Amino acid sequence: MAAAAVMAALLLRPLGRPSARSLLGRAGVATGGPRGRGGLGRSQVLRKSPKRGVALSAGSFLVYEASKLVSGFAEVHASFKVAEVIEQADYLYGSGETEKLYRLLVQHKNSEDAELLWRLARASRDLAQLSSTSAEEKRQLVYEALEYAKKALEKNESNFAAHKWYAICISDVGDYEGIKVKIANAFVIKEHFQRAIELNPKDATSIHLMGIWCYSFAEMPWYQRKIAAMLFATPPTSTYQEALRYFHMAEEADPNFYSKNLLFLGKAYLKLNNKKMALLWLSKAKDYPAHTEEDKQDHTQTPKKSSILVTASGYSGRNVLLIKNCSFFKMFLWC
Repeated sequence: MAAAAVMAALLLRPLGRPSARSLLGRAGVATGGPRGRGGLGRSQVLRKSPKRGVALSAGSFLVYEASKLVSGFAEVHASFKVAEVIEQADYLYGSGETEKLYRLLVQHKNSEDAELLWRLARASRDLAQLSSTSAEEKRQLVYEALEYAKKALEKNESNFAAHKWYAICISDVGDYEGIKVKIANAFVIKEHFQRAIELNPKDATSIHLMGIWCYSFAEMPWYQRKIAAMLFATPPTSTYQEALRYFHMAEEADPNFYSKNLLFLGKAYLKLNNKKMALLWLSKAKDYPAHTEEDKQDHTQTPKKSSILVTASGYSGRNVLLIKNCSFFKMFLWC
């Protein structure tokens, strides 16, 4: 605003307009106060008033226009800054620099930009998952992540990633809130995953996570179902067929994007007693290159090909495969 005022003053000077000081009177108040030495009389003040009005109107207009110009420059600068931070954040995320990424983004925790905020939620959650993070720090980061994701949604309800990470973060918080809250949150989680898919039907991760939601409730133990039935008139339910449909949709959206999706395709087919298709997808999961720590964990969950063949030949897959994977996604209510 100061820059705008200076600009207006410079623009006014060449016009030869009287200054505000002369218009207001050198010794008296321009609205008719007593004449001071060298001041203007009442009649003179009245005759000068139209000129004063014109000068002040022109000045106000120029200040306003200059203010808009400066404000516009500030907005452009801010947008460039946000874009730069996002670019840095995406690079660090792709490089697996979790701690550096968090330190970068947490500086912008009061941002109004949903793109920054959901990335901060993701970074907070990723930091919480590190083995070097203490239990107390993990708990704090999990709740922080939820707050950032919630704020991202408040800033932009149409941001699919904000919905996705809000669902993931609220699922994590359920681990600290008890079984009743966890089951109640399941409805909210499903709603936000579905909204994320609606906003971006090509996001394979959102589709995959919706499949995980279905798989977890299809496999819910009987005692969990009893608890859910006592707590809710209509507890969340799903089937392996529904889970399988989402896993295939995710694969169609982005083939081989994620070892976990291949693994759960195999698991779902095992649950449906389709050994041939289970063998196909579990083999793909086993052969998937281990790019990340999570990929390596998936390899430990996928049996060797000889074990897969035994499973496909008719033995129960429950004992051959490690079905649970609590570290991946805390949607599994019995983890």
